[in-house]
Amino acid sequence: MSAEARAPHFVRSFERGLAVIRCFDADHPARTLSEVAHTCDLTRAAARRLLLTLADLGYVHQDGRHFRLTPRVLELGYSYLAGYTLPQIAEPHLEQLVARIRESSSLCVLDGDDIVYVARVATRRIMTASITVGTRFPAYVTSVGRVILAHRPEEEVEVRLGQVELKPLTARTLTTPDALRAELRRVRRQGYAVVDQELEEGLRSVAAPVRDRGGEVVAAVNIAVHAGRNTVDSVRRDLLPPLLETVARIEADLWITDPGPAAAPGTATHRSSSSRRSPAPPS
Repeated sequence: MSAEARAPHFVRSFERGLAVIRCFDADHPARTLSEVAHTCDLTRAAARRLLLTLADLGYVHQDGRHFRLTPRVLELGYSYLAGYTLPQIAEPHLEQLVARIRESSSLCVLDGDDIVYVARVATRRIMTASITVGTRFPAYVTSVGRVILAHRPEEEVEVRLGQVELKPLTARTLTTPDALRAELRRVRRQGYAVVDQELEEGLRSVAAPVRDRGGEVVAAVNIAVHAGRNTVDSVRRDLLPPLLETVARIEADLWITDPGPAAAPGTATHRSSSSRRSPAPPS
């Protein structure tokens, strides 16, 4: 967030503390003071104070020159997951889907300009990056992100396209607003999204939206496959039907547990199962 965009109530030190926590990841489980300072764009003195504060609170452990997160950090995300029923509802259905197709599947939600994995059942690793619950990717370049964005109001989509940087992650990535706008219209029309090696070379994925009882798209489920084993046509032919069946079962369970339209994301009012449109033929 730029300095100009910050509201008067914005607490910069809190932002910096969160940045320190987020600089640790699967590729960097341990960092030195200098590495934290460089990654978070902090002075060494500021980074040291933040790390020692986090250590006093039990969120960071110091081992010589290196700092690591402790399991207590999980408390920060648990409150969200504990109050959000959709991942728990979806997980057994994802397990059944993965057992059937023998490919990885995930449930994701939109958070800002990113999609976040909130449930995942994996088979083999097909990406260079390790994907777990909490992993984030830019929404514009993922099948789950496009499915969710395609069902957002046009005014919101235009705002998002105007502020996000469309980086070419591969040679196939859509990097112009016009191209992405056209693709989102196609996704909305056909009811699913296929992304072919735009996030990473060799990775194909297909995703379908999850709707609450009021018909609002609140999440998406994907299937990710290696391009060497699956063509785009085979993804549509062999993987899309079981994906749509899985999403329909997730929605059915979600609507049963859903308390009504005032609920949090992942919930809303009763809707007939016939209101889910069948996917249009690929264009």
